[in-house]
Parts: sequence; structure tokens; C-alpha cells
Amino acid sequence: MNKIKLLIVDDHQMVRLGLSSFMGIQPDIEVVGEASDGESGFLKAEALKPDVILMDLVMDRLDGIGSTQKILARDPEQKILILTSFIDDEKVFPALAAGAKGYILKTSQAAEIANAVRKVAAGEDVLSEAVKEKIAQQKHRRHELYDDLSKRELEVLKVLATGLSNQDIADKLYISLKTVKTHVSNIFTKLEVSDRTQATIYAIQHGLV
Repeated sequence: MNKIKLLIVDDHQMVRLGLSSFMGIQPDIEVVGEASDGESGFLKAEALKPDVILMDLVMDRLDGIGSTQKILARDPEQKILILTSFIDDEKVFPALAAGAKGYILKTSQAAEIANAVRKVAAGEDVLSEAVKEKIAQQKHRRHELYDDLSKRELEVLKVLATGLSNQDIADKLYISLKTVKTHVSNIFTKLEVSDRTQATIYAIQHGLV
């Protein structure tokens, strides 16, 4: 049986030790490496080619969301499972928008984390109950500000929500950087948000991405 190759990325040594020890005794999981920050996680993901990356969010040098974006920009097929203590909108929705296959909490039982790794490795999306409830609550909110967006603004919003810069958006949509900046400004105004993170959260909450 081929074991699931797992990379653990977390800035707390004791967390890495605990996870590595438990995952190491699983008959179908092999811990191939550890990293203490998002940048190291990015480099080790490239070198080790893990099947699943267990990713913390709040770390030095590069946080989990930034690392997830970098890893998936290089390898869109990589499977990343967020393991964190945070459940606020500013963490959950950007992490999912970045392409994470799962989002679970550190309060989970060790066996639950191992099973989440297995599910993500098998191609399933895994969300903790708290995250599922948060997403369900947001879907029931009746905000329709996006109806004011033009077709091009909506297109820009969808790309913006994937974490691309203005220049990357311009290159992807074959429009000028100045035009992108104008669209982004209009999007912020129409959606009544003040930055890209809030716009991304809005887009996810309303099923636009």
C-alpha cells in the first residue's frame, strides 16, 4: 500500500512534534517533512512533493494563506489542508479562496485530523462543522450589491478573489493595468468594502467564486 506523503507546516515546534508523532504511527501516512513558516513550507513542498500539506495559518515570513497561494500557483494539483485555531471570516474565506481543500480546527481530535488528511488525499473537501455553519450562515444573508457590477467588473472580482495582483489580473484578462485599477476601485465602491480581502470574502459568501 502506498502511504500518503504528508508535509506539516506550523510555527510551533510542539505542535509539529505532536502531529508528526501521531501521524507517524498511522499505517497509511508517512510524514516526509516539516516546516516552521510558510516560505519554508513552499520550498519543502517543491522539494518533497507531498500528497497532502497540513498548513497552519498564522506564521512568520509567509502566512498559511500566502503559502497556499504560492504553492498552488506552481502546482494547482497540490492538496492543502488548513489546520488552525482561527475561525474568523478574515481567515476562513481567504484560505478557501486560495484553494485549500480543507479547513479544520486544532481543537479536533487527533484521529479526526488523520481522517481529514486521508479524505483530502482522496480528493474530498473537508470542512469542520464550525466552518460549514459559517458558510451556511453567510449564504443566507440577502445582499445583492453585486447586481450593480458590470459584466467586466464581475469578471475582475472573480479573478481578484483568487489572490492575483492587479498586474496579474491585467495579464490574465488582456486589459491594461490602469483599467484594472479602475475596475477594482469601482468594485470596492459598489460592494461597500475597503480592501481586497473584504472583496474576496464578499465574493465567496455570495457564491461568485
